[in-house]
Formats: sequence, structure tokens, C-alpha cells
Amino acid sequence: MYSIGIGCAEFLVRQSILLVQDNPADAIAVRGALLNSDDGPFHVDWVRSCAAGIERMLGTGDDAAQHKDLIAAVLVDLFLPDSAGIETFERLFRVAAGTPILVLCASAHENIAKLAVQRGAQDYLLKGRLDAYLLPKALSSMVERAAYADALFAEKERAQITLNSIGDAVLSTDVSGSVTYLNAAAEQLTGWKLAEAIGLPLEQVLRIVDASTHEPAPNPMTAAIEQNKMVGLAPNCLLVRRDGGESAIEDSVAPIHDRRGTVTGAVMVFRDVTTRRALSLQMAHLAQHDSLTDLPNRMLLMDRLQQAIALAHRRERRLALIFLDIDRFKHINDSLGHAIGDRLLQSVGKRLLASVRRADTVSRQGGDEFVILLSDVTRIEDATVCAETILAALRESHFIDKHDLHVTASLGISTFPDDGADSETLLKHADAAMYHAKVCGRDGYQFFKAEMNTRAVERQSLEVGLRGALARREFELNYQPKVDLATGAMIGVEALIRWHHPRRGLVPPAQFIPVAEESALIVPIGRWVLHEACRQQRAWEDAGLRAIPIAINVSAAELRTKDFVAGVRETLAETGLNPHCLEFELTETCLLQDSTSTSAILRDLKEMGVRLTLDDFGTGYSSLSFLQKFPIDTLKIDQSFIRDLTTDPGDASIVNAVIGMGDSLHMTVVAEGIETREQLVFLRESRCPEGQGDYFSRPVAAGKFATLLEPRAVEAARGSW
Repeated sequence: MYSIGIGCAEFLVRQSILLVQDNPADAIAVRGALLNSDDGPFHVDWVRSCAAGIERMLGTGDDAAQHKDLIAAVLVDLFLPDSAGIETFERLFRVAAGTPILVLCASAHENIAKLAVQRGAQDYLLKGRLDAYLLPKALSSMVERAAYADALFAEKERAQITLNSIGDAVLSTDVSGSVTYLNAAAEQLTGWKLAEAIGLPLEQVLRIVDASTHEPAPNPMTAAIEQNKMVGLAPNCLLVRRDGGESAIEDSVAPIHDRRGTVTGAVMVFRDVTTRRALSLQMAHLAQHDSLTDLPNRMLLMDRLQQAIALAHRRERRLALIFLDIDRFKHINDSLGHAIGDRLLQSVGKRLLASVRRADTVSRQGGDEFVILLSDVTRIEDATVCAETILAALRESHFIDKHDLHVTASLGISTFPDDGADSETLLKHADAAMYHAKVCGRDGYQFFKAEMNTRAVERQSLEVGLRGALARREFELNYQPKVDLATGAMIGVEALIRWHHPRRGLVPPAQFIPVAEESALIVPIGRWVLHEACRQQRAWEDAGLRAIPIAINVSAAELRTKDFVAGVRETLAETGLNPHCLEFELTETCLLQDSTSTSAILRDLKEMGVRLTLDDFGTGYSSLSFLQKFPIDTLKIDQSFIRDLTTDPGDASIVNAVIGMGDSLHMTVVAEGIETREQLVFLRESRCPEGQGDYFSRPVAAGKFATLLEPRAVEAARGSW
């Protein structure tokens, strides 16, 4: 045996020759020619019939099996006892399984031998020309060619299996652009079978279009052949499958060369990137949009704002930036949970989009803050109209998971070029204007003014101071009496918080209470007020002083904390105060934010025995429609109506209407902010039941208020009021 090399592989050549020959003389001649040949050695296995040859090839005889796998070639005489002519060749060829066959023939039968070569024989030799040189050479060459053919077949088979196993699609064409090959992945992607596609023009099998225009894209195979180099598809291309479906693809195309380096075609490797491209687009979208509302985030807003500024500068136009913050949103989030808060933010986002032009940008900055870019405003009034539209849209009820939520917002507006020449400055100034809108009472908008920056710094300073005020015991309660206007008797007291700042001195509640509400510090401060007021009232009772109801102000944030009712019950038990001696004053805004849950909380408090007062009555916009839903005991007329009571007929009419309404609804009415004798006289004549204000007593510390509770002081006050 010996081996020959093909490429980098070596193939073992078997030198056993099967001779199918009936003539002993011819068989001896063949053996003699092959014996001790330089191209050998050869082992000749001689059989005398076609049937015996077939047995050897199939390994079905008694001793044939041991020779079957050793046969390197077959020498056959076509005329045998059991078979003659071309039939002999065809019978052996059917079982040869790739083993090369050399036909031996007489010159008279040369035409039959040539026919056998046409049908698969390797060659033929005339019997009269067999010699020790020609026959071994012919056999050796034949065996070698067969080995090469086997090796090439094996290489092709491995390549075919590999190409059909990989995930990428592979397609090739000849130099004219006709399809010559598709692997399994290419068949699946294009919808064409290999047998159907071979010979077709590439453009028919591989239809590539631009994803944006759906116009045909340049053929990369043609470019690879013409330029004789590797090329690729233009970005954003789609493959149109045979059934009309579309897939995003990426590819690389390389020319195919023959041994002389001549381009003979091209091969294209491509893959379906539809999912990857969609994921990439999704990731790009998520990077620039808020995941909750799907609105542009800060990054995308700043990019659009910079572009809008550049465009406005070139065209000498204006733009406006609106910074929006939902009033008391944290209270809703804390009391109803983040799920409700998130859905409220989504509702707000949709209403904002509906309130602006398509060319404008609505973005969410985080939390409950939104920014609206009005990219082209002709007049400042355009921003005003937009702000008013937004405020009106947000005031409408947000019905979320059985909660009827009412919210308002504070808006700050800055404009280019008046309030800044760059995006950061405009955003900062709009933010400052928004905080000023909150200070001015919320549910409104303010344009930026330079002094607002100072206020913003001041607010930040107040928040920092508030965070440690409780621990440093900088708060105290002052007390102001409530009076029966008909008799002058003191019938109640309101506890009012005061903050003694170590550097600023006494900070008015109007300055620090809004900051406490916005920063959520109002909740721990409110707990302290409740406990201190109850403790003080019980202390007065224990000292033998007159027991009167004590009122404290409760914010929406406190009311909706999950443990508020339990906290009230615990405080009353700890201090020993009778629940009937405790009164909570609530604002209209507090009731309107979530009427369903608020009503349930108020009923729990009423069952406990706590009295409920609606504070600042008349300043809201829809409280009358809600009034009967809540177990309110008292209406407190806002001091803004009392201030000009004797000079403004409109205020006088409102006060009389509220007094009459309270009487009809069996609610007590309290007029707050009474400062003059004339106001008191008017209210008495209007039969207002109760009043409160500096005319009777300014808020005073607990020690001084104790003297007002002494019997002699009560009688003296009754006479003077």
C-alpha cells in the first residue's frame, strides 16, 4: 500500500486489483504485467464470471468479505460466461460504489469499450497491447484519479455541510450575475430553493430595497465583481422575500477567483438583523425617552432645545420654555401608592401633549416635573395662552383606579433670547419661575424675573434649615382663641406653629410651610404639632383650666399617610385628650385631590369623635360640589373676604352667602382674620356664629394663653369683646 497527498489531506490507496476475466491466458498476462511493477506492487484477485465479481464487490461470498474493502480498481473483460458486452459493465458499475473500472477488450470490441467509458468507466485497454509498462501505469493513474476524486468529493461534502450548518446565509453568482448556489439559510431568507434559483438573475432571487424609500438598492454583487474587492450593502437595507415579506439584513460580498486570479463570480454572506435592528432602535429610544410616559427625557429635550436655540438665533425668532411641577404630587404618591402616582403622571403627560402643537416638545424630567419647549413663538402672549391651556387641562378630574383625583400645577416660563442664550440658563430660569409660581399660591404660572434666582437660593436655604429644626427644638406653638360672636365667650383655640431660626429669628409660616410641604418635611412636623397641641391642651385641663376644643392645621400630605388615623388615635391615647376636644382644619385643595380616599379617612376621624373644619373656604374652584360628600362640621371663611368686608359689597355678599349656606347645611361658620370693631359689628349683624382674629387676641405662647383660660380673664374678655 502507499499514500498520495491532495491539498493538506492524505489518502490511503488500496492496491488490490479485482480481475474479472474468464480466459486463463489473459489472466496470466495481466498478472505478469503487474508483477513487480515500479507502480505497484499490485495484488490481483481473479474471478472468472460477472456474478463472482459482483460477489467480491459486495462482499457476499464465502471469502469475499475479507477482500471487499481492499479493492482499489476493477479490470473487466466485457465478454464473460454469464454476461456479455455493455451489460457486463453496467452490472459491475452498479455495485462498484466509486471504485474505478478499467475495461479490457479485443480490438473488435473497441466500440463497446468506448461506450462503457461514456457510461462511467475510467478507460479501456486492448488485450493485445498489455505489457509490464502500460498496464501498471494505466492502473496507477486510474487509482490516483479516483483518490483525487474521492478527496474532492469529501472536501465538497464538508463544505456543503458546513455552509448548511452555519446561521448566515450564503449565495454565489457567476460573473454574469446568475445565481450558482444558495445554502439552507439563504433558501429560508429568500424563499427560493436552490434548484429553482440556479441560473436565475440575482435581482430576481435577492431583491434588496432601501428601508426608507423602498427603492431598489445598488447590487453589491455587481460592485464586488466590477471593483474586484470586498464590498457591503448600504446601511438600512431590506431584503424582500419571495412571498413579499421583508427582513432587515447586513452583508459582505467578495469576488471569487480562479487559479489565474480571474474573477469568476461573487459570494455574498448575509444575515437577518431585523430583531437586532429593532432592539437597537428600541434601546436608542429608551435612552432618549422616559420609560413611564414615553415622553422625551432630559437628554433629548436638551438636544432639541439646543437646535431650537440655534434656529431661533438664525431666524431672529423667539422660543419659550415652560417648567411644570404638579402641586402636592408627593402627597398623592405617599398616600395612594406609587402605582396610582405613576398612572397620574401618565395621564398628565397625555394632557400636556394634547395641549401643545405637534412641533413643540413635551418632556418629563423626572418625578413630577415636566418641561415644554415651544420652539417658535411669535409673541410672549403665545406662551401665556399655552400655559393657561395646560392649567385648564390639568384641573379636569383624573379618574384612576376608582380614585377621582384633582390636581393643579405650577408653571415657570423663560424665553429666548430675553432670559438666556443657552439651554442650561433657560432651564434654570424656568425652574426658578416655577418655584415663584408655587410661592404665589400654586395653580398658576410666572414669567422669569432676575430676582427669582435670589428667591430660589433663599428657598433652598430654608429647606436646609428645616431639616434639622425639629431635632434642634426650634419650633413652638402659639395659640389664638375662637370666640362666640354673639356672647363674646371663648369657645375654642387654634394652635399655630412658629419657627425660631438661630440666625433669621422668627420665620413667618407663610415662608416655611410651603417649603415643608414641597420637601415632605411637613409630615414629621405635622406629627410634632399634633402631639404637642394635644399634650398642651391636656396640661391645661390637668391645671384646672377650662377645657375647650383645640384646632390644628392638617396638610394633604399628612392626611394621606397610611398611618395617619392610627397615629391620631395613638396620640390621643398617649396624651389622654378627649377626641371631642380635637379639631382638624383642612383646606379645599386637600379635599379635592382624591375625594374617595379622603372621604373614608374623614369618616374614620368623625367616628373617633374628632371635629372637622374646612379652612380658607371660598378660595377653591369647585368645593361647593364636594361639600356634601364630606362629614364637615365647620366652614371657616377665608380672611381675604373679611379684610374688606365693610367697604367691598362683593366681599360682603360672599360672606352673607356663606353664613346662610352654613345655616342651611347645619354647619358652624367661623370668620377668620377679624381685626376691627367694624368687621365684628357687621358679622354680628349678619349673625355669623363664630370668629377669630387679632381683634380678640394675637397668637400667643402657651404660658400667656393659659392666663386667658382663667375664669376672671374669660369674664373680662367677654365684656370687652
